[in-house]
Amino acid sequence: MAEHEEKKHEESLMDRIAEKIQAHDSSSSDSDNDKPSESSIKAKVFRLFGREKPVHHVLGGGKPADIFLWRNKKISAGALGVATVIWILFEMLEYHLLTLVCHLLILGLALLFLWSNAATFINKSPPSIPEVQIPKDPVMEFAQALWFEINRAFAVLRDIASGRDLKKFLSVIAGLWVLSIVGSWCNFLTLFYIVFVLLHAVPVLYEKYEDKVDPFAEKAMHEIKKQYAVFDAKVLSKIPRGPLKEKKKD
Repeated sequence: MAEHEEKKHEESLMDRIAEKIQAHDSSSSDSDNDKPSESSIKAKVFRLFGREKPVHHVLGGGKPADIFLWRNKKISAGALGVATVIWILFEMLEYHLLTLVCHLLILGLALLFLWSNAATFINKSPPSIPEVQIPKDPVMEFAQALWFEINRAFAVLRDIASGRDLKKFLSVIAGLWVLSIVGSWCNFLTLFYIVFVLLHAVPVLYEKYEDKVDPFAEKAMHEIKKQYAVFDAKVLSKIPRGPLKEKKKD
């Protein structure tokens, strides 16, 4: 009997220990679940324009992204230099595109023609002129991408004009108004050159200081949303909406 009672006492003691271990494991697992994981912490980090990928991927991840982010400083500096020379020729010297193209063709053809004819007199080989052909696939890909973007722009404009999204309507109107003001300050070529220079400066600076820019942008976006909510409550909510929805057919 004494041995039987001792066995029962040992079994009950083992059961209690097992229950305590299970309770401790469950509490620790609950506490682990309550702790935010690294992925959730990263997901909560504010990124400008809501991006989830690095700046290089946002810009396309190819050679244009390498140029804008100065991965190859020689190519980036060369592209910026060529754009600057073109802007100086057209804006400072008041050159015209057709005139420039014709003068370059005249100069190039004259040099090649004289070289080809002079080679026979000086016993040297004439210049090897390569056969240039534009491949079909890149042209078709560019045309398809342009077609897709134009159709998407038309769809957005149609959606705005139908009065379905007041916020998008105000955003587009504000953007066009700002663009019209900028267009009154300078012509299209100067505007294109400014955008080109900004593409060579802003992405690389943002990639370098994104940890400082993103918190500031988060505060700015929070303030903009706050002001928009006030404006919506006082003004936009009192404006009649778009056309009434059609009644559902039986």
